[in-house]
Amino acid sequence: MAENTTEVIVGGAVLAAAIAFGIYGAQVAGLGDGGSSSYPLTASFRSIEGVNVGTDVRLAGVKVGTVTEVALNAETYRADATVSLRASTQVPDDSAIVISSEGLLGGNFVEIVPGGSPFYFESGDEITDTQGSVSLISLLLKFVSGGDE
Repeated sequence: MAENTTEVIVGGAVLAAAIAFGIYGAQVAGLGDGGSSSYPLTASFRSIEGVNVGTDVRLAGVKVGTVTEVALNAETYRADATVSLRASTQVPDDSAIVISSEGLLGGNFVEIVPGGSPFYFESGDEITDTQGSVSLISLLLKFVSGGDE
């Protein structure tokens, strides 16, 4: 009888751990927003290397949204991106959007650098002040070659 009780307790602990892991995974993936609303903004980058759908959008290091679409503009040959921001996040309409790196070995994320305007972007607006990703390899090659190119 004691063996059976131990098996039930261990089974319950494993099941509780699996449920906790599932809830944590849903929160990290942004599935547990609780129905919070968001609004889209668009931006056009020279290079969006390292950014895909689902990449974090951060403001002052805090996640405020995600990248929802990335496409090549056939007319301008630039990468057009759509980001979805929380409705509670108001961004001044003179803000910049930059592709930043988490470090030498980390991935890229999209960073919003807020401006000082008293007016805010509205749903569907385009952020025109953009800075694409910087290739670490091209920077190293410039450094090694003397940077005169």
